[in-house]
Amino acid sequence: MNDVVAVIRVRHPDLALTGTVAHDESATVQPIREAGTDPEGDSHFFSVRSADFGRFESGLRADHTVARFERVVRIDGEAIYRFEYTSAAKLFSPEITRANGVALDIENVDTNWIMQVWVPDRRSLRYLWEYAAANDIRIELRRINDYASLLEGFGLTATQREAVLLALEAGYFEEPREASLSDVASELDISQPAASGPLRRGLKRLVLSTLAEENPRAERRPEWQRWVGVGSGEPALWGDARPWHRLPRSIRFVGLEQCQ
Repeated sequence: MNDVVAVIRVRHPDLALTGTVAHDESATVQPIREAGTDPEGDSHFFSVRSADFGRFESGLRADHTVARFERVVRIDGEAIYRFEYTSAAKLFSPEITRANGVALDIENVDTNWIMQVWVPDRRSLRYLWEYAAANDIRIELRRINDYASLLEGFGLTATQREAVLLALEAGYFEEPREASLSDVASELDISQPAASGPLRRGLKRLVLSTLAEENPRAERRPEWQRWVGVGSGEPALWGDARPWHRLPRSIRFVGLEQCQ
């Protein structure tokens, strides 16, 4: 079987939420795997990290791809949002589905969207390039079927895996250090602050997944799951005061299709 797992980077000003993350450079948004499109309202659920949610929401109001939004719940620097898109929004993940593929992970770095995708063959991957070319979407292959699989199973996002692996390849972890954070950022073609976040969070997840002794399973779950007790039989961080009444009934497992 010649199936392919690839990490790609796509960019276009009309891709959903791009204007928002351009406005709030501290923001990182990621579709929630356990949530999907509301069949009645065509809603999309994302986990959002931001240093300034006021700025993030002002970006949403000015974003021509966002018709409506609602902050569902927030804890510290993370929140769950529900979005509805305008007709001007371009969505790339449906094309992954049309290529008989699966979007395994989607996350932004600056205004780039890093996607880890599985497709049954290279012909299906070529379809994505043809779609991108036809729609003036910038697309770049970042990694394909290589030793990124060594980091599978540790809870890292595609962005975090790419940052950690590029840092490893560049010699960032050598003693003495052979590459600086600026060098890693240059390889990723992003700013130094934008490279620092996924590298730091990726290393943290690796440590929690391999060395943490107290309840590591709970630590590996996404933070929003720990708020509401989703993904395991463990209690929510809010104890008996689970905010289920604040979560739409449409939250369910359907994958990442139609989100970005």
